[in-house]
Amino acid sequence: MNVENANAQMRKGVLELCILSILSRGDAYTTDLINKLKEDQMIVVEGTLYPLLTRQKNAGLLSYRWEESPQGPPRKYYSLTPKGKDYLSELEQGWDNLVDKVNSIRSQS
Repeated sequence: MNVENANAQMRKGVLELCILSILSRGDAYTTDLINKLKEDQMIVVEGTLYPLLTRQKNAGLLSYRWEESPQGPPRKYYSLTPKGKDYLSELEQGWDNLVDKVNSIRSQS
């Protein structure tokens, strides 16, 4: 088995939680999201991010607005909707529960 592939799959599984967590701190442009994820070594490419943002928007978790950019075309800034904030809270509870269970299993070895 390939450890890098397993690690990539784990990162992909928590990407939705990470994006919503970043947006809970304020509106962000797609490049801002990518840079923040890269800073925290959650490497992601635009081809992965855009479909996820679209799904979240279509589910009513995100909204967006266009802003003029001094350096090119207008930019789309994403923000959490009230539904997105509630969903994030549920994901965080699920994540905390999962981490507790995994840590419990790992500590038994």
